[in-house]
Parts: sequence; C-alpha cells; structure tokens
Amino acid sequence: MYTPPFNAVTTDAAVRAMVARYRSAWLITAHADRVPAATLLPIMWRGDTVIAHMAKANAHWSSITDGMPGLLIASGPEAYISPSWYAAKAEHGKVVPTWNYSAVHLFGTVRVHHDAQWLRDAVTELTDKDETGREHPWQVTDAPEAYIAAQLNGILGIEFTVTHVEGKAKLSQNRSEADQDGVIAGLRSAALGRAPAPAPGTGLETEHGTGFGNNIDSEQAADAAAVADAMAQRRTTTQQQNS
Repeated sequence: MYTPPFNAVTTDAAVRAMVARYRSAWLITAHADRVPAATLLPIMWRGDTVIAHMAKANAHWSSITDGMPGLLIASGPEAYISPSWYAAKAEHGKVVPTWNYSAVHLFGTVRVHHDAQWLRDAVTELTDKDETGREHPWQVTDAPEAYIAAQLNGILGIEFTVTHVEGKAKLSQNRSEADQDGVIAGLRSAALGRAPAPAPGTGLETEHGTGFGNNIDSEQAADAAAVADAMAQRRTTTQQQNS
C-alpha cells in the first residue's frame, strides 16, 4: 500500500484498534489461472490469526487452496476534502481537492475449514463480540439447535494467518494546523448538512455548500463526522506526545 511516512500507522496496538473498529475486511485472493476474487467478511483478529466465514454458495472459496497467499483490506470511514476548507486558499490559492481515509492491509495465507465444531466456535465467538454492550445480547444458543445446524451447513470457515501488516491513516497530516482546523470544521458542518463558517479573509463569505454537493446522504454524513473525529483525536494525541 502506498503510504507516505506521515500517514503510516506503525504500532501494533494502533493497527489492531483500527481493525477492531472496522469489524470487516475484504478477502482478496488470486488463483494462477483465474481473475482475482474478493469477498467482504466480518472478521476477528487474534494473535497472528484472522477468523471469518463465508457462504458455501459463494464460488470464491472453491478457488482457495490451503496456504495460498491472500490479502485482507479493512477500511475505515472516508470523506472528500474540499480545498475551500483550507486557510491556504486565501493565502496563495495553490490548493486542490483530496480524499481522507484510513485502512489496514493484512498480508498472509488462507485456509478453508469445513469442520462443524470449528464453524460453531467461530460464529459463536463472532456473535458474542458483536452483541457485547447490547441491552439484550443475542446468543447462538437462543435459536433452535436444528435451525443453527442447518445454517452452519451453509457456510465454511476462513482462517487467515497474518505474516505482514500495513496501516495507513490519511488525515491531512501534511497540511498546516490552520488547514487541518478548516478541514475538521468543514467535515463537521458537512455532517450536519450545512456550510461551514468561512475563516476570515478566505473569500468564502458568499459561497454556499458543504463540498459534498447539495445532497449529502446519511452514510456520507456519518463518514464525514468520523473522519473529523479521527483528525481531532490524532491532533490531541500528537500534542500530548509533544508536550
């Protein structure tokens, strides 16, 4: 993954925290005589192993041989960044749009599991993880046993052994603090569906819109808010480390 040094996420704890927040990843494999295949899977990462499952009806698994190379891509929130949010627009005008995002690439090898108990353990652990914190968490044992057995018969397990990890958080680290402040304000205003208040002297006092066009949907709004929060948190962490 192309990652400038200032965008790199280098600590194991930080990368694992990102994957835990994203909760799913694209499994990509390429058989020698076939086009690459990709499937989005809910995942659990423990130690050097990622556990997942997919439907037997998905032809992707039939091209996987035990131990073949694979790539998991876990992607976080992303957002368009309007150059109108930069303080630098008023200073020299040398600004262009960009895209902020975060992602983790896990490289390794893949193995398919058909064992019923392995599958039951995997989906039970995944369910327990995702139900944690709910007022009335659902458990696999809440459903009739025959029904669960039939559902397990329709899936197979994926075990991914991680050999290398690359983390990236593209959060305007290459911009000045004033530009970053403008981006955070712009994203938060966009998330609320309104134009951000222009910085004095930027020439934006008569401009309207959020940089997302006139119709930002709920998913874009959620991503804009999440990217703004990630930028603000990174700024806070950096300031604390430098104090």
